[in-house]
Amino acid sequence: MKDLTKGSPFKLILFFALPVFIGCVFQQLYNMADTIIVGNTVGAAAFTGVGLTGPVTFLVLGFVNGLTSGFSVKVAQAFGAGDEARVRRAVGMSYLLCVAVAVVVTAVAVPLTAPLLRLMQTPSAYYDYAYWYLLIIFCGIGATVFYNIVAGLLRAVGDSRTPLYFLVAAAVLNVGLDFAFIMGCGWHYCGAALATVLSQLLSGGACLAYALYRYPVLRPARSDFGWDTRLAMGHFAVGLPMALQFSITAIGCIVQQTALNGLDAALPGAVTAYTAASKIDNIANQVFVALGTALATYAGQNYGAGEFGRIRRGVLAGMVYVFAGSVIGFAFAVGLCEPLMKLFLNTDLSADVAGNYGAIIGYGRQFLLWQCSFYPFLGAIYVYRNTLQGIGRSAVTTFAGVTELAGRVLASLVFVRVWGFTGVCSSNPVAWVAAVIFLVATYAVVMRRRNNGELPRARSRAHRRRLRRSCRIAVRRAS
Repeated sequence: MKDLTKGSPFKLILFFALPVFIGCVFQQLYNMADTIIVGNTVGAAAFTGVGLTGPVTFLVLGFVNGLTSGFSVKVAQAFGAGDEARVRRAVGMSYLLCVAVAVVVTAVAVPLTAPLLRLMQTPSAYYDYAYWYLLIIFCGIGATVFYNIVAGLLRAVGDSRTPLYFLVAAAVLNVGLDFAFIMGCGWHYCGAALATVLSQLLSGGACLAYALYRYPVLRPARSDFGWDTRLAMGHFAVGLPMALQFSITAIGCIVQQTALNGLDAALPGAVTAYTAASKIDNIANQVFVALGTALATYAGQNYGAGEFGRIRRGVLAGMVYVFAGSVIGFAFAVGLCEPLMKLFLNTDLSADVAGNYGAIIGYGRQFLLWQCSFYPFLGAIYVYRNTLQGIGRSAVTTFAGVTELAGRVLASLVFVRVWGFTGVCSSNPVAWVAAVIFLVATYAVVMRRRNNGELPRARSRAHRRRLRRSCRIAVRRAS
């Protein structure tokens, strides 16, 4: 376990975020493995069909990811306060709620698969590929919830390395299963979806076994699984706004994908280019996802310990890393655009790709130039939003999602009509700028109010000393 309430924020956030970053990259890689292998064995139509399910997958899985992240924030706050009994109760309630969430979301998502794809005006050439892939992913929602909650609980007590190790193992397993199911069994894109679900389920099981063995504080007793309405509402008070924020963002992405699908006939290759370039973009921006995860845990522990000055210094450190990550991400995505896009495109299997190869690469490069140029704004979203979530202000971040949605919808519905594919490229940057303005202003107001409401200095110092002493005792017991 890692106590984030002491030491240099720059060093703590860096070393906490690094394993998370590597894990995020591997998660993207094993998600990409499906599309790469499908694109090179089945064809460009199957690749595009699997790839364009991203916004719909984000809508549903983003919702459950937000919930599980919120549940782990409550655990991080209890751990930062040094209250071991409260940590166990929070863990027990997290597991109960996750079972309910998995059942309900699966029951809702599976019947909505076809209507969502039709709502997005999915071209008929890609529809069957998208439908069957998405259906299997939705049937495996329980596996996603399982892995995310266990990994989130490990991070809540400062262990960001263990989820990485099991995620790397899952990535390797996923690639192996992809080849076995797609090429060995001939299940094609359905095999790719099944490989993803199965590898995530096994990774979650391994994480759980390790968490129960290594950390007694994450080992709830039978009494900790008793229903507590107040505790459950506390979990949802943090998790539900985070889930809605993801879903609101996903709705904007669906509108964006719908506008792009409408350009398929007029701009051959545009949808395929967007699908491939988006995968590269997702790799390049994982540094911001990792920073956000680190800051949520960092802010949660320091909030529980009453260390508000350290929260401010953590935000400063996060923004420094955002600018560094933006430069690296730009060099990676734009500089390696063509060779990376070639991983998804097999000109021998598809005459459409061969005939439109130059246009596809051009569309992809244009998209990445727009995205990477605005990476500092995307990074700021993760820093400020996750910090606010870590200190229990996740409700206000929902409004940031609304501003992001408004910007993305405006660009998708208006700019696309005027600028075509350039309008699609501009929709994410417009959304990011709108969200950052709201988040930075909200953070400033929240921290100013916290300053005005602080306890008298002597009492506050004594209180923080007691919290730190309790935290040290908890760490020693767990070790």
